[in-house]
This record gives sequence, C-alpha cells and structure tokens, in this order.
Amino acid sequence: MSDKKIIYGFHSITSRIRLDASSVKDVYLDESRNDARMGDLLKLIKENDISFHLSSKDRLDGMIPSAKHQGVIANIYESKQKYVTIEDVLEEIKTEPPLLLILDGVEDPHNLGACFRVADAMGVHAIICPKDSAVGVNATVRKVACGGAESVPFLAVTNIGRTIRYLKDQGLFIIGTDGESAQSLYRENLTGPIAMVLGSEGKGMRRLTRELCDSLVAIPMLGQVESLNVSVASGICLSEIRRQRSLI
Repeated sequence: MSDKKIIYGFHSITSRIRLDASSVKDVYLDESRNDARMGDLLKLIKENDISFHLSSKDRLDGMIPSAKHQGVIANIYESKQKYVTIEDVLEEIKTEPPLLLILDGVEDPHNLGACFRVADAMGVHAIICPKDSAVGVNATVRKVACGGAESVPFLAVTNIGRTIRYLKDQGLFIIGTDGESAQSLYRENLTGPIAMVLGSEGKGMRRLTRELCDSLVAIPMLGQVESLNVSVASGICLSEIRRQRSLI
C-alpha cells in the first residue's frame, strides 16, 4: 500500500527525485516558465523517466491554494512499509554516538520544516514527534525543509514518554531545553549518545516530557527577548553538540 502526497517548490522536488525518483509519479510545471532553473528540473525529470505535465499557473494555483509553489508541483507515493522505527534508526548508526531530535508538540509546519533543514545540516539521525497535538510532514514542511524532510528519518510516535524511556534504556542521554534552568548548554557534556528535546512554540515541553529528561539546559541569552523560535533553538543546540564532538 502507498500514500499519495503533494510536494512543491524546486528544492523539495529536486531533492525528492535525487533521493527516490521512483516515488515521484507526476510533476506539474508552469508552462509560462522557460528559465534555467525550470530547464534544469525538466532535464532531471526526463533523465529519471518521470511523467510531467505543462500546466497553466491558474491550474497550479488551484491544486494548492495559497501556497508559493514556484510553478512546480509533484505527486509522490510513499510506501507504508518504508516508515522506519526507532529500532531501525539505532541499528543503522555505526560510526558515531546517536544524535536524535525530539520535538514535543511543534504545531507550525514552517517551524518543523526549518527544524528538518537544521537537522540535515547537523547530521541528526532522526526527528521524533508525537502523533497527536503536533504537525506531521506535509507539503509546507517539505517546501521549507528544502530537501531535509527527504533525508532525515521522521518518526511520529503514539507515546512520547514511552519512546523516551526506551531511548534511555538504549543508553541515550535525554537533554531538554528550559530557559529557567541554571545549567548552561555550553557547560553540558554533549559528546555521548544524545536525544535533544525541544518543546512547542508557545508552551514548551509538557510536564511528563520534562520529568523524563536526564538534564535540563538553558541557552544563554544576552538581549531583551525572552525566548527563541524552536528551529533557531534547535540549530544552536545541535551546533554545540557537533562542536563538542569535533574536539574529541
């Protein structure tokens, strides 16, 4: 069985074709565009023998209203059997300690997409989110992620607490972010197996998630703002993990 989904934008479609061309079944292109960027995408489509259709801008606008599709939309089909489990992710990690990103209730697709982009850049092995009270991977997420949603495994779990307990049993250290913590991110040992936890945009981590963390750290802030966007915070945390790991 497979799920049909729509993706749009040059980055997300190009990345999808390069990573898994067989999953891209139909691409719709703005017939009025004949620039180099469209030419490069069309060449890639033809090289991979993917069906494409030249369409009017009005038709494309009707397919995904209010979205900035850049004149390119694609149908993709994802096999349900391809969805990974946390066991699959940990089994595949061979050369370094695991690095996972847990997002506890992020609801804004733009934030999730930006987190995917950061996670890809920082070599995160998987992003984990709860199935409920959180955004899934939709077309907007894929567009903002610029290919990150295609390269970083995504796990939507039924019970985030149970998943965290399992990760602890597997030897991962669970680190949560909390602006009220006295422990600075930069004083925490981040060189071992880690699952970094960030909360939702407005409420932060839920109480149970917070209680399950092995350590809570704060990102030192010197200005007037009281909090950071979740994708910005994830970038700071993951970058510090990579910095510390590069020193050992």
